[in-house]
Amino acid sequence: MRVSARNLLKNTLDLPPSLRTQAYATAANTSAAQPCTVPPWRPSNVLDDWVARDVRPISLRQLTFFGRTLTEPRLLESANYVRLELPTRIAHRLRNMQTLPYTALTNEHISHVYELYYGAFERFRKVSEVRNLDDNDRYCAVLKQTLNEHLSVIPRLAMGVLEIQDTIGPDQSDLLMKTLLRSRISRRVIAEQHLALTETFHSPWHFPNAKKPATLTPEDDFVGEILLKCNAKEIIEKCAATATQLASKAYGSEVAIPKIVLQGHLDTTFPYIPSHIEYIIGELLRNSIQAVIEQKGSSEPPPIEVLICEAAQHVIIRISDQGGGIERDVLPYLWSFAKGPRRYRRLENLATVPRLKATMQELEPGAASHSDKVKHGSSLSSLSSRPPELRLGMGLPMSKIYAKYWAGSLELHSLEGYGCDAFLQISRLGNKNEVLTTRASMDAV
Repeated sequence: MRVSARNLLKNTLDLPPSLRTQAYATAANTSAAQPCTVPPWRPSNVLDDWVARDVRPISLRQLTFFGRTLTEPRLLESANYVRLELPTRIAHRLRNMQTLPYTALTNEHISHVYELYYGAFERFRKVSEVRNLDDNDRYCAVLKQTLNEHLSVIPRLAMGVLEIQDTIGPDQSDLLMKTLLRSRISRRVIAEQHLALTETFHSPWHFPNAKKPATLTPEDDFVGEILLKCNAKEIIEKCAATATQLASKAYGSEVAIPKIVLQGHLDTTFPYIPSHIEYIIGELLRNSIQAVIEQKGSSEPPPIEVLICEAAQHVIIRISDQGGGIERDVLPYLWSFAKGPRRYRRLENLATVPRLKATMQELEPGAASHSDKVKHGSSLSSLSSRPPELRLGMGLPMSKIYAKYWAGSLELHSLEGYGCDAFLQISRLGNKNEVLTTRASMDAV
């Protein structure tokens, strides 16, 4: 919407008081000959009520125990948890965005994300209590629609934070990006888990006395979206195959691809959401393969070593390559979405990716995963249509967000002129709550 300075002042009537001063300043510097784009605003009373609610974090273990014995009352309880939790979490993020300088909110990408969030908030908060299975089916349809609508959030948000740095600074841009992405993961986890539980409930084999066919073994290992015995070796091999295929497509079949050598505790299993761990491992292996190929050229490349270490509380996966290490000008900005010397190239590349789910499956055309059986656009897949050489500069920082979400960690050590060691640590027991950013913790930063 293109408006004059007079209309801009008129639009501030619906702004929270704390933002009106900024809006007036913007209007004072805006002439009729220089219109600007202004996101629509609404009264904040309803949003205030939801922001005042506390977020209720969950763990993989809680989700597993809850979904193992699935009855109709439990399914309805799950629906009502999600029904209240989603608008609460969205409300906190809307309030974060409202505290940005008004000029930042007029950015077309940030405004687009804000509008998607506000539309979802309005839709979710108006859903009445889920009392029966018909209510649940209608609610699931709303969830699926919203999940698919929000596939444009990641690229638009990334472009927005790159463009508003001059307004709010790169550090605050990074904080905004990480906060919104972590919250996005949390919302999609609880929404996709409920959708998967609903699908399980409607399957005739899930009842205790039902005879399960022999071909149903994979589903027995899942509770919703959670794989109870996620095998580290199998995950790494799957990701290695995808990354190798991608590298061969990018560099040509005549280029030698480094081998992936697995060592350590190869029988290690742990409860996890496969799409999360696949994304992290896939990005790390893809980066290592690309670095080794570009470092060694046409010569025989050294292998990439992957070590799996199983401890009492954690599983640690180390990925070591001999790809020459990370350039000095890039290394300080390794985990940043907004900073670094390749900022403008990222912006150009992101403009070619309108929808992004952030999954390993996006890297492999036609790939499928367990979560694909729920037809709602899994949180973790449209890079499948992306040229393999198109680099967005988001893989490592996004991987770190995924790792830290379940109270894990991701560190990378670069040996200049030699290679890199990446260390991924995850909880072996699945008993750690999701790491969320609340409104209060944002204010404290």
